[in-house]
Amino acid sequence: MTPITARIRIYFGSNLAVGPGRIELLEGVRRTGSLARAARGMGMSYRRAWLLMQSLNESLVSPATMATRGGCSGGGATVTATGLALIRIYRRMEAKAVSDISRRFAKFARPC
Repeated sequence: MTPITARIRIYFGSNLAVGPGRIELLEGVRRTGSLARAARGMGMSYRRAWLLMQSLNESLVSPATMATRGGCSGGGATVTATGLALIRIYRRMEAKAVSDISRRFAKFARPC
């Protein structure tokens, strides 16, 4: 059977708010405690990651991440309760949607 995938993007008005890249970046920040390390792990520049998080945070009622200033041990970032809820809801929705899409579109896909 041919694998079928889907990528889900959520728009608030005409602005992309949540998508697979932003969720993966949030998960990286959660895992590493650093936006820079999360970006490097995705092969993304820090500036691009920072702009994505800024855009995400500006589209939400409360921010998904909080930055901490540098110092002796450097800065960092944490994922807020809003960010954790966003990851959880997005991943659940994605799993359900991909399952449904796979089932419904399997009859159209040419076998491997």
